[in-house]
Amino acid sequence: MRDHFIAHSLSMPIPRLYYIHDPMCSWCYAFRSSFNALRTDLPQPIRLIYLLGGLAPDSATPMPESMRQTIQQTWRRIEQTVPNVRFNFEFWAFNTPIRSTYPACRALLAARKQSSDYEIPMLKAIQSAYYERAKNPSLTDTLLECAAEIGLDTGLFGKDLLSPAIEHELQQEIQLAGSMGVSSYPSLRLLHNDKLFAIRIDYLDHRAILEEIAGILQAV
Repeated sequence: MRDHFIAHSLSMPIPRLYYIHDPMCSWCYAFRSSFNALRTDLPQPIRLIYLLGGLAPDSATPMPESMRQTIQQTWRRIEQTVPNVRFNFEFWAFNTPIRSTYPACRALLAARKQSSDYEIPMLKAIQSAYYERAKNPSLTDTLLECAAEIGLDTGLFGKDLLSPAIEHELQQEIQLAGSMGVSSYPSLRLLHNDKLFAIRIDYLDHRAILEEIAGILQAV
């Protein structure tokens, strides 16, 4: 079990920045460039912790047309507001969309179980499959392809993906995100000196995020 669950009492001495996300959240994909720069420039001794919020529970029901249109409108709005972010709209022609992101969330946990070094590559593989190559990460076959792409043991991955232990871990992360008052993704929460701070997401300039974090560290 990851140490951030042990830290749930909010009493850990080292500052922690929680990134609460979902691998199939389009705004998380839009945040990718800014977040990567934030990761690179994040000052020591802040520890970055990924936390899955879980956008949409398991379902086998095809997405209604109204929801399909709403999500496509969101993609277009992102393309208009965040430079260099593009979506492959062929996804909507080649797939039967399902409003279910928990499988992709569990895939990140199953990848992490083999090694924490696999978590970010798996996230990138899922986002690439979904947004760039018009594949459906709600399906196990797509997630297995992603696992193979990044060099995971796919046999072990497939077992872990459907295991009660991984499902339990996902529910723990979702509960922790909820206890932090997170209701949208992506979100950032800074834990410092027993206090939790909501950090504003900036899709265009990660330096604004760094300045807000620095201000909190200096003031508290």
